[in-house]
Amino acid sequence: KQWYQRRVAITAGVIEASGAHKASVIFLHGLGDTGHGWSDVMAGELNLGHVKYICPTATSIPVTINMGMRMPAWYDITAIHESAAEDEAGIKKSSSYVHQLIAEEESKGIPSEKIFVGGFSQGGAIALYSGLSYKHRLGGIIAMSCYLPLRNEFPGVITANTDVPLIQCHGNIDPVVPYRFGQVSSILVNSFNPSIQFRTYTGLAHSACPEEFRDIKKFLTQNLGDLS
Repeated sequence: KQWYQRRVAITAGVIEASGAHKASVIFLHGLGDTGHGWSDVMAGELNLGHVKYICPTATSIPVTINMGMRMPAWYDITAIHESAAEDEAGIKKSSSYVHQLIAEEESKGIPSEKIFVGGFSQGGAIALYSGLSYKHRLGGIIAMSCYLPLRNEFPGVITANTDVPLIQCHGNIDPVVPYRFGQVSSILVNSFNPSIQFRTYTGLAHSACPEEFRDIKKFLTQNLGDLS
């Protein structure tokens, strides 16, 4: 494991592939968290020999819903309800950063079809937006306990990822990002990408569980194909 500094004061935890580097997963943490803990999860629960995991940490910004306290965040959140104003500029800035990370992996010789983007909560929202709007076809998108932001822009902003493999996971008693948010987003995505898989985890709150990681690892394995 190695830590390194990136542009715009973002740091990333990187788990290098234990074998030949043939695929990459970019995974984004949730509000107030960091990429460090998630990089440990990637190395443990989702360990795949030829896959490199990149888990950046967002810059700290004031977050309205948390009384303006500064914390790592991919964008500002004013409230959690269907009609809440969205931080369009913040969402698009973070999405552009993810696009930059993808392009960096491509420049190292990894085909875009072997690059996955994923995230938890707010990070999952950015993974959905950035993954669906990327200019080249991706390997897949992993969305955990989240929703599709700026939903009125879809499917208009999609070019190459109209049918990208996508797994969306949500606990049915989530008190932070309500389960119905995930359901509504999955229905919208399904209207233009019927390959989406929506997984429900009974009794799971705003967290992750072993069954979920097993499903995600299976999703990665199926969509990575032969890496030998």
